[in-house]
Amino acid sequence: MKSIWTGDIGFGLVSIPVKLYSATQGSELDFDLLDKSDHARIRYMRVNEDTGKEVEWEDIVRAYDLNGKYIVLTPKDFENASPEKTKRIEIMEFVDESEIDSIYYETPYYVEPEKKGQKPYLLLREALRKTKKAGLGTYVLRNREHLCVIKVVNDLIVLNRIRFEEEIRNPEEVNAPVAKKINPGELKMAVTLIEQMTGDFKIGNYKDTYSAELLKVIKAKARGKKTTAPKLKVVHKRTDNLMEQLKASLGKKRRKTS
Repeated sequence: MKSIWTGDIGFGLVSIPVKLYSATQGSELDFDLLDKSDHARIRYMRVNEDTGKEVEWEDIVRAYDLNGKYIVLTPKDFENASPEKTKRIEIMEFVDESEIDSIYYETPYYVEPEKKGQKPYLLLREALRKTKKAGLGTYVLRNREHLCVIKVVNDLIVLNRIRFEEEIRNPEEVNAPVAKKINPGELKMAVTLIEQMTGDFKIGNYKDTYSAELLKVIKAKARGKKTTAPKLKVVHKRTDNLMEQLKASLGKKRRKTS
């Protein structure tokens, strides 16, 4: 596995040389885009809008439109904006992880210590375990500053990139249902249904079944076999009566996830 970032974690005056590795991978199938007429692959080109000619990656620069004039920036310019941040994950404070709403979480990374950083890495890991806290810090990746949570998962320190407050849209822009009096009987039955469906969280029980089923369709088509969509099964008679829906749900045998 190839690291995507190298630098150090700043923990007070302690510096921990580390590498970051992506902790996730896509489970979706990889598709190519083809021309419908002859199935030739579609290529995306970087084209100069004035000349119409393709431009090679090494000839492309990044620029900012400042009052109608482009200011071209080099990689060094990005580093000069805040050189102390480009190679450092700075822990600003420690918090209870439960205080961070899940809406802020974005991308997880595994943190691996460099050889000379193993001792301070172990120190931070065990201190986080003992205090049951998570570090809240900032770092720069791909010329952009990010906010992150640093915590322990098994024997590794994991960095979770999280969103800044200004990146979360105002929920008041979405129309919430108007408050109405809830039928006590329906509420009691809904609570019972939740309790009946409650179990221990085991992520391994859930698989990306859509990709697996889609691959079956692809293999069937490759064999020249015609595929048909399975019919949806109605588990109980459709009704607008909420109480009847709840009763039917409670009487339904739960489907095992594993």
